[in-house]
Amino acid sequence: MTITKAKLLEAYRIMKTIREFEERVHIEFASGEIPGFVHLYAGEEACATGICLHLTQDDYIASTHRGHGHCIAKGVDVRGMMAELFGRTTGVCCGKGGSMHIADLDLGMMGANGIVGGGPPLVCGAALAAQREGKGNVALAFVGDGGSNQGTTFESLNLAKVWNLPAIFVVEDNGYAEATSSKYSVGAESNAKRARGFGLPAVRVDGHDFFAVHEAADEAVQRARNGGGPTLLDCQLNRYYGHFEGDAQTYRGVDEVKLLRDDIDCIQRFSERITKSGEVEASELSAIDQEVMDLIEDSVVTAKSAPKPGAEELLTDVYVSY
Repeated sequence: MTITKAKLLEAYRIMKTIREFEERVHIEFASGEIPGFVHLYAGEEACATGICLHLTQDDYIASTHRGHGHCIAKGVDVRGMMAELFGRTTGVCCGKGGSMHIADLDLGMMGANGIVGGGPPLVCGAALAAQREGKGNVALAFVGDGGSNQGTTFESLNLAKVWNLPAIFVVEDNGYAEATSSKYSVGAESNAKRARGFGLPAVRVDGHDFFAVHEAADEAVQRARNGGGPTLLDCQLNRYYGHFEGDAQTYRGVDEVKLLRDDIDCIQRFSERITKSGEVEASELSAIDQEVMDLIEDSVVTAKSAPKPGAEELLTDVYVSY
């Protein structure tokens, strides 16, 4: 499918922002200033970007514990995200959600989720609401290869098919459910083949290839918008850091991550393709690089200078009065 230059530059900016955000969080977390757990999305940028470029603010996504990339791709404010990770009142959840529960409902980002497989049932609810409203909106769940084995995910696939919901399920198979290889833990030939058993159209995609993801997502989203029901995308990709920050990664091979960065990095592949084709000048990408680095630096500086929630705010933002 044809992608305009403006859209290519937007895709690059999103992927670069995710990468630099995660690389900086990796450094800041090691300093001890970021509370709680952090799970980084670096290496997987092409997946969230290629998919979310097809979504509008009125479409919903449900994320995983590895949610920073999904947030940025859906348009969540980077400064607000960084402040949230630092536990500051200027965070998108007022400093009370942190990394694993970061959300922005106004943008259709229903939240990261510490419950493995917790997103698919939520997306069925959002997709049902979209179906009843009849405005052509969709709901999309990201789930890891570990979450793909959860009963909540299987039940959601079945329900989405039975009710013909405008839902898309994206399995981000980065090779490891924490430390367990997905080649061992997923009994079927693939998650795509498993989804077909529930009656869903499903395709396996190279998650390092932005263009492959973008094209597969276009078909799935259009199918959902037009009343064709749910789809599953089985995206094969890799994470560069551990399951969580502090993970020794003793289960990975020697120089595994180095080889991944050198040989199949999604941002490098994307930038080489669009510059060699003449669609974009290298100088244009360099300009974006500098703008992104300035944004990340400013987000850290402003986050560290912002106040933390006070004791009087302990019970605010907890209960909703209907």
